[in-house]
Amino acid sequence: MPAIGIDVGGTSVRAGVVDDAGCVVDFARVATPGAEDALEDAITTVVEELRTRHTVDAVGLAVAGFVRPDRRSVLFAPHLPWRTAPVADRMSERLNIPVTLEHDANAAAVGEHRFGAARGADVALLLAIGTGIGAGLLLDGEIFRGSHGVAPELGHLRVVPDGRPCPCGRHGCWERYCSGTALAATAVELLARHPSRSTALVRDLTDPAAVTGRRVAHAAREGDPVALEAFAELARWLGEGLALVADVYDPEVIVLAGGVAESAPLFADEAREHYSRVLTGAGHRPLARIRTSQLGDATAIVGAATLARERES
Repeated sequence: MPAIGIDVGGTSVRAGVVDDAGCVVDFARVATPGAEDALEDAITTVVEELRTRHTVDAVGLAVAGFVRPDRRSVLFAPHLPWRTAPVADRMSERLNIPVTLEHDANAAAVGEHRFGAARGADVALLLAIGTGIGAGLLLDGEIFRGSHGVAPELGHLRVVPDGRPCPCGRHGCWERYCSGTALAATAVELLARHPSRSTALVRDLTDPAAVTGRRVAHAAREGDPVALEAFAELARWLGEGLALVADVYDPEVIVLAGGVAESAPLFADEAREHYSRVLTGAGHRPLARIRTSQLGDATAIVGAATLARERES
């Protein structure tokens, strides 16, 4: 029987009916409210809309935040109102159907492992590169959560001591150099030094907030030299981080997902090359296969539904 997977993001709640082949056969979406009760009302709305057209046996929620290992409560989600909230039990009671929680990057990793770019890999790592970096790690097909359910928090590995400030309170985190936010920050720094080099971005220099990762990607596709240099920097830092992660986990495959991965042709080859050069034992050990997501923006939806179905089977 199909299950519903829901990606609960900071701006929208996206839900899909997912069959046992990992295909999203129906979809519903609403804006994400800012209040706790309203958010749970919104989830109820999309589930009930889909249940008018499909019979489902479980619901999986993918959340960008800390989830207890038993997958019943959200401890903290920076862009959502839940704080130590028994979300799964409350939603199960409201919907009269089993509900499972999962970290969104873990759910995405499961989706790619069961149906996408990491299918069949014994050790698979997914990096969701967007505003920051989320990560999900599968060992023998099972999610690795760590002792307290918050691993692996790879975006906050410190790669530059006393580097760029991070909202986490530290400086020099990997995601400050390898993310959509980092792409924009690098472009602003380059524009400040070389404003005459850019044709597409220089008009935004008076308002650095107007320089976004999406704008930089668009400019790079048009051949803008500053945007291309910003992507080259992102590729270098991605390669550095991948080598660091590979030294620890030795994955068989690394899947690049998230909004930035949509621009993979602008940086993926350079990142692979850099990774292969700086990896410990380079030239004397197998390299991880680095692939882009096959499920696109449905990865977390497919993974959440799959986990909900597997939990009930």
